Amino acid sequence: MSRADNHQDPRYHGSGLLVLADGRVFRGRSFGARGTAIGELVFNTSLYGYQEIVSDPSYAGQIVCLTAVEIGNVGTNPDDEESDKPAAEGLVIRSLSPVVSNHRSTASLHDWLAGRGVVGIAEIDTRALTRHLREQGAMMAALSSETDDVEALRARAAAAPPMLGRNLVDAVTTPARYTWDTPSWGARATPPVAARVIAYDFGIKRNILRKLRDQGIETTVVPASTPVAEVLAARPDGVLLSNGPGDPAALEHVIAALRELVDASERLPIFGICLGHQLLCLALGGQTYKLKFGHHGGNHPVRDERDRSIAITSQNHGFAVDIDSLGAGATLTHLNLFDRTVAGLELDGRPVSGVQYHPEAAPGPNDSDRLFERFAAKVRDHAAR
Repeated sequence: MSRADNHQDPRYHGSGLLVLADGRVFRGRSFGARGTAIGELVFNTSLYGYQEIVSDPSYAGQIVCLTAVEIGNVGTNPDDEESDKPAAEGLVIRSLSPVVSNHRSTASLHDWLAGRGVVGIAEIDTRALTRHLREQGAMMAALSSETDDVEALRARAAAAPPMLGRNLVDAVTTPARYTWDTPSWGARATPPVAARVIAYDFGIKRNILRKLRDQGIETTVVPASTPVAEVLAARPDGVLLSNGPGDPAALEHVIAALRELVDASERLPIFGICLGHQLLCLALGGQTYKLKFGHHGGNHPVRDERDRSIAITSQNHGFAVDIDSLGAGATLTHLNLFDRTVAGLELDGRPVSGVQYHPEAAPGPNDSDRLFERFAAKVRDHAAR
């Protein structure tokens, strides 16, 4: 298809090119921002939530391929933003919806991506691309709407630093502390504040903060580099360790701080989500490892090992925790039933726990709300002492 043909369709602004580091090439039609994006290419099997996915800081440094066939049909809106920080580098889809049909929409996906500086490409055989990534593993790629030079893009992708060993938290964490007091969208009533939590921002999603507020928890968000002494001096009723991007093992300064935090108080409730869970495990002496193509989707069944109940969960991570590396004192609480990787654990006899998935994303939709309920109960109990 020629560039002239592309310009006849207002959804696109030209041809696009996706080149993987191993030389695999996909040609399509570009939308969103103009330019070139370099990142680790991963696939996400969620059927909905494209705006939340692209605005999730956990996707910093990555290009996301969505496996759902048509994307963009409900547009975008400010209420569903997970952050205003840098997030996904690029978006790859099969088909861009020709219409936007939702009363909450304020902008099309094309315009929203352009405003965030995210390069998009459509009319890609996402089935073939996903199968390639499953077989070869997630890999670096270049996505461009400004050049047709395949070899130049392949060379840039091959030369880009891999996700293993990368610290991306410093690029997405908040520069200054702030307090969040907004409940979930459409909440019927906001409970009074019963306790206060400090959240380390490693790339936090706003819906985590909303879910905590729904439980009567007011949250103060602090930069990832905040000293533990400063956190404890604020006398919080609990500490949340947020999600985020990159290799957890690369965050040595954060791991050392969390080790100090865990040692400082046996009664302080601590809850880690995704990267926060991994960092907590590393602080406890555990180890993490890189998954072949990661867990990215909203259909992962997770079993609670305590009551054998199963929840449908949203997941987004490229690393996992080696449960055997933790030794005594930590108990596996949740198991991913797709590949039997660690999905959650807790410290024996202490209010310290973490999960490897995103309970705030709620694909169930309410399967994982009890994780926030349990944490909130521990936090309120601590506040009452």
